[in-house]
Amino acid sequence: MSPVVFLLTLFLSVPVAIVLVVTAIWYIWESGNTVLFDSFAQKMFSGLENYGLLAIPLFMLTGELMNEGGMTKRLINTARIFVGGFRGGLAYINLLANMFMAAIIGSATAQIAVMSRAMVPAMQAEGYDKGFAAATTAAGGLLAPVIPPSMMFVIFGVLAQVPIGEMFIAGILPGLLLAGSFALVITVIGWRVEFPRGAWMTAPEAGRTLLQSLPAMLIPFAIIGGILFGIATPTESAAIASLIAFLVGWLIYRDLRPSQLGQMFIRTAVNASMIIFMISAASVFGWVIIYEEVPQKMAALITAVTSDPFMFLLIVNVALLCVGMVVDGIAAIILITPILLPIATGSYDISPYQFGVVMCLNLALGLLTPPVGIGLYIASSMSGTTPGTILKSLWPFLLAVACVLVLLSYFAGLSTALI
Repeated sequence: MSPVVFLLTLFLSVPVAIVLVVTAIWYIWESGNTVLFDSFAQKMFSGLENYGLLAIPLFMLTGELMNEGGMTKRLINTARIFVGGFRGGLAYINLLANMFMAAIIGSATAQIAVMSRAMVPAMQAEGYDKGFAAATTAAGGLLAPVIPPSMMFVIFGVLAQVPIGEMFIAGILPGLLLAGSFALVITVIGWRVEFPRGAWMTAPEAGRTLLQSLPAMLIPFAIIGGILFGIATPTESAAIASLIAFLVGWLIYRDLRPSQLGQMFIRTAVNASMIIFMISAASVFGWVIIYEEVPQKMAALITAVTSDPFMFLLIVNVALLCVGMVVDGIAAIILITPILLPIATGSYDISPYQFGVVMCLNLALGLLTPPVGIGLYIASSMSGTTPGTILKSLWPFLLAVACVLVLLSYFAGLSTALI
């Protein structure tokens, strides 16, 4: 009966955290093992006793401070130095700026919202098709869940009990591969469509722009460099990045005022609390998974179909794509990781890092695919373009993501080589 309760509440659009808690309560009552109610609250709290979870609100706060501190526009100008002179230069600027932002914000939806406001009007003013401009910006948002720091990687690392720093490092090569595939898509489209010709900055202009952006570039270097060189944990790197973002926005760029901090703290607390509550609810939902032996039953079913790890990952990719179309990516990770990860590592000897990268990128794809596609609707709302118009220009980017997922599924070294 508990699976019925789970599916019914999920399809009734009940918040996922409530779905998990209600299902767990129903299961305990139905099984007669009511002694578990005595430790229900303790189990929920124990799910949050993980130091790595502090990185979630801190990375969110860093993104808020960057948006308010004027760093976004300076990073976009920096991207113009390197690719602005190519034909279709603004499309490449959009992509490169998204890479910079992905190394700071860590949230695809936040990145799509910020970059849509900044880039779509600029591209449209230079003669780009509005749908293509919005599609390029939305696709660039998919870099956020892969290029470190990634909110999805933090949650997966906590659930999978793997070091979050190593999970971040596992995303570097896949993130660069995904960005390269998007650049190739823009190039191929540029052969068919006559993109506006770009203009290179003069040496003095480039020097001034680079000098202005150096303080903002301290943030991704503080996050990734601190983790790579073992100077700081991901949580400590997030705290340092928040401090740098505040000081740079307030003292150097002077676009940020201390009086704005209160509202930013409130927004960060509200957004982070939703994710934290889902993780807490997943702890008690784990009772249902454990007592029903869901991973073992699924492992027996899948291993009867194939014993090849690559084929297993292809099956998982198709399943995750369907799940990502209707369930938010973070919620899906919390739901699915405890079920599929033991199968991947135990029955197929797949690295948890490879599985985590594939899973996070696949579920992020659901941000841009109907019927839910929240990232698609954010891009539509921010750019004033219909979702259908964006989708017409978006499908080559989605095809590129599918190709990258196949490569990541086949070549484990793309995820594990740097660890």
